[in-house]
Amino acid sequence: MAQVLIIGAGRAGSSMARALREVGHEVEGPVGRGFHYEEIDDRFNVVMVATSDDAIASVSSKIPASPNRVVVHLSGSLGLDVLNSHPRRGAIHPLVPLPTVELGSHRLLSGISFAVAGDEIVQEIVTSLHGNIVAVADEDRARYHAAACVAANHVVAVMGQVERIAESAGLSVDAFLDLARAAIDDVARFGARNALTGPASRGDWATLERHLDAIDVSEHAGYRAGVGMALDLITTRDVIEVLDEPVDEMPEVRSPSGTSLVG
Repeated sequence: MAQVLIIGAGRAGSSMARALREVGHEVEGPVGRGFHYEEIDDRFNVVMVATSDDAIASVSSKIPASPNRVVVHLSGSLGLDVLNSHPRRGAIHPLVPLPTVELGSHRLLSGISFAVAGDEIVQEIVTSLHGNIVAVADEDRARYHAAACVAANHVVAVMGQVERIAESAGLSVDAFLDLARAAIDDVARFGARNALTGPASRGDWATLERHLDAIDVSEHAGYRAGVGMALDLITTRDVIEVLDEPVDEMPEVRSPSGTSLVG
């Protein structure tokens, strides 16, 4: 098992520290501001930098370089170049939200996927956490992290719109959560394109227009963006089959009454 020092006492560092201890690693920290970097010696064969992305380069530059130590960051968007002052380096990014330390540490041990790069010890750590290894090259890291943010952060933002519109109809968001879960399950089973249902997938412009008439104008931009992304999943041929409309009439994506449905 690894001898790990964790720098960064936020949710990510604290969750990782608890999870690593539970599976038998010796962990010191997480330490925060005021830590004396000269205290880092060869008893630590792994130093994890769990700070904000903007601080990783600065923090890692203060860690004494050693061939006996792997410096690892937990960023999803940064590559290994940010750790270039160290001969051995790696990256581990858990593909799961860590909203609290208790829930975060539990999720880290629940068989989730981790995006890894660099020294082979990072794969050993993920395996010890019962995780699934997803190798992501440096040149793909930003695109990978963009997808991760859409999957987590943007989905939450969309559910925020569900909550607001539901409340405007006198309903709780709870009534819609099973629907959202089922939609995610369908994506896992069939893929996003084949999982798509609803009025946009059928070209039911009248229903979409009624929605825009009913909801607050402040929700129009988000709703139209969603319709646009739904239409992106449908090929031109699919739309023609549903609507029996000529190709040159499709790009504007307007309802029969002329209302723009995507912006």
